[in-house]
Amino acid sequence: MKLKKKIKLLIACDGGAASGKTTAAKLISKKYNLHFLSSGLLYRYISYKLLSKKKINKEIYIKKISKNISLSKLKNNKLFAQNVTQYASKIAKSKKIRTLLKKYQKKFSKQNHVCIEGRDIGSVICPNADIKLFFKCNLKVRAKRRWNEYKKNNPKITLIEVKKALKIRDYSDTSRKHSPLRVLKDSIVIDTSKLSKKRMLSKISKVIEKKLLIKYGRNFKAG
Repeated sequence: MKLKKKIKLLIACDGGAASGKTTAAKLISKKYNLHFLSSGLLYRYISYKLLSKKKINKEIYIKKISKNISLSKLKNNKLFAQNVTQYASKIAKSKKIRTLLKKYQKKFSKQNHVCIEGRDIGSVICPNADIKLFFKCNLKVRAKRRWNEYKKNNPKITLIEVKKALKIRDYSDTSRKHSPLRVLKDSIVIDTSKLSKKRMLSKISKVIEKKLLIKYGRNFKAG
């Protein structure tokens, strides 16, 4: 479904690791032809670049590469390496790095049809988003999802290891000083623990189309 060009729709998707937010954001972006950004990839990209350089002035280098980020540079499977994932979680706590990457995200959000997912989108990046979705999921289900992803590249990884890593990440996300992960008062909570992709998409689609109907009437569809 394509939306009319004049329609403005900004969707913020927040949630913890493996909560289903990325999958959901991709599905709704495809369905409504939205410009999609996964903010976690920005931190992974910075981490990947820093890990590939040994002797550098990190602050100057981060400023330089953060100005030249593009969607094409974020399409790199190396960004999902375990060492990159761990380092991304670490640098995400840095206020300086979050501020630098905030500029890119803010600029991206100014397009007419946008969906951005991450861990501080509704509160920091897009506080005036038309729709704020917060995804949550049972830890056991999240661990199994993430384990199925990781074992494709690392057959030796165990479910226990993944579950432990998720617990650590949850604590880091919710307790960090700058932009901690929180459910906002105006967020719509989506529990994906027992939802299939099809049911999840259907549930979110109803939320989106209700919002568009209220804001634009029945003429929000193109063609």
